[in-house]
Amino acid sequence: MKLSLRLATAATLLPITLSAQSPATPDWDARGKVWFAHVQYLASDDLQGRRPGTPGYDAAVAYVQQQFQAIGLKPAGLAAGSYLQPVPLDQVAIDVEKSSASLVSGTTTTPFDLSPGKSNELTLSPHVTAGAPINAPLVFIGYGLNLPTKHLNNLADLDLKGKVVVFYNAPPANILGPLRAYSRIGGVRWKALQAAGAIGMIAITPPRPTPATTPAATPATPAAPAAPPAPRATYVISDPVVDNLPGLRLSATLSNVGADKLFANTGHSLAEIKALADEGKPLPIFPIAATFQATVTIKHIAHIDPPNVVGLLEGSDNKLKHEYLVISAHLDHLGVGRAVNGDTIYNGAMDNASGIASVIEVAKLLTAERAAGRGPKRSILFIALAGEELGELGSQYFATKPTVKKSDVVADLNMDMYLPLFPLKYLEIQGLGESTLGNDARAICQLNDVEPQFDKQPDENRFIRSDQVNFVNQGIPALAFKFGWTPDSPEMKTFNEWVKVRYHQPSDDLQQPIDKVAAAQFTNLLSQLTTRVANAPQRPTWYPESFFSTITK
Repeated sequence: MKLSLRLATAATLLPITLSAQSPATPDWDARGKVWFAHVQYLASDDLQGRRPGTPGYDAAVAYVQQQFQAIGLKPAGLAAGSYLQPVPLDQVAIDVEKSSASLVSGTTTTPFDLSPGKSNELTLSPHVTAGAPINAPLVFIGYGLNLPTKHLNNLADLDLKGKVVVFYNAPPANILGPLRAYSRIGGVRWKALQAAGAIGMIAITPPRPTPATTPAATPATPAAPAAPPAPRATYVISDPVVDNLPGLRLSATLSNVGADKLFANTGHSLAEIKALADEGKPLPIFPIAATFQATVTIKHIAHIDPPNVVGLLEGSDNKLKHEYLVISAHLDHLGVGRAVNGDTIYNGAMDNASGIASVIEVAKLLTAERAAGRGPKRSILFIALAGEELGELGSQYFATKPTVKKSDVVADLNMDMYLPLFPLKYLEIQGLGESTLGNDARAICQLNDVEPQFDKQPDENRFIRSDQVNFVNQGIPALAFKFGWTPDSPEMKTFNEWVKVRYHQPSDDLQQPIDKVAAAQFTNLLSQLTTRVANAPQRPTWYPESFFSTITK
């Protein structure tokens, strides 16, 4: 607690001066320095990587609160007069010693090895609904997807009531764009499986290619075997209303060895399934002549309540101010962990102190516009989200139980490591082709001589890998951003090298090249985009051709 108070006090010393949104000659250098001051504080070693449940995260929360208050944003948290929306999280893990899983066929019982490490054949997830031991029939359902807009339904004419389903967790070749990954999100897939009567699901992860290796010389003295890693803890939202896997009794992943064991007497093999999937062909669907028996024992480790920080800029239009546009970024990072080159603090400067800095600065710009009588017509919610690194949990909580009326939330513009590593000439806009927000973004990019780009690395699934996905899950249009580049350019090399070397590493710190001027220019662009969306006569909508237009809540 002493650390949290000391850091929160230090936060008040950083600049909070308001500036007009569009001066005749913007001083980008000065704006960049103000933006970077937020990054310096939030990514400092003092905050120890801002992991939820630690004093460093509490200090980051205090800093954002102080900034919102100084800017003049109204508190929009859970309680009246508070900026905070606590997110109730339970840290849980599988108790491997008290859990078991096996195939039973007649009088033959074939157990699965659950122990972590190389011998692991099946991994149980603790994100399940507790209940009696599982004793259920099994059926293999191919890709396990029901996507009517793509004329794909692996569940058609299947009786899944009371069954555990097994599926190959890879996207079919004809599914492209954000849907390629979105359709396989656990909560999205489970919704369809539960509706069909299933009680559990087992995923088979596609085998990774085996790199060519040179046999190593046999050491004179064999090394002692390394201790197996401890089961990885998982955080789940403890509020059942927000559970995106309601009623799921079993969730597991099979290794290659475990899949071979499962297919042993079916007339099929993992190699066959993989070959068909690699060729983009349909997968077989067949019952497995065995029952799956499992005891899933979960141990509770801890409970934490890291808050989202929510500030409100009220709209200027008497009617439209009752609708809300969300500007968001996640506040947390990975904390203290495994040492890399002697450094154990995962500072998260780009991931995502940079995004929080832009949330704060956009709030300043738009508050100044409001004071000058040019404020946005709709209201703006500025949110520093908790628990993105734990599984986008803060955004899941807010998007499901917002502190305003959910049906009045019109869109989310989210920032997660947008990577201002070089000048802003191109802007990758994730979700660009999915909703009318894309047209707004194109117009603002043109105004700023910035070329908008579609996601250039769709296999990375970035549109559904950060907090905007939880707004999408609620049917709310969203965009996310990355600095763009062209193929074979120095910027492409810089971008890819950052992802390879600094992403989720201690080297994502303050000692890396950052284009502060470009960050300030992006922040200004985002404020203009926010104003355009907030002032539009109609709220944003999904394009009719977008799969996401079919989502209803």
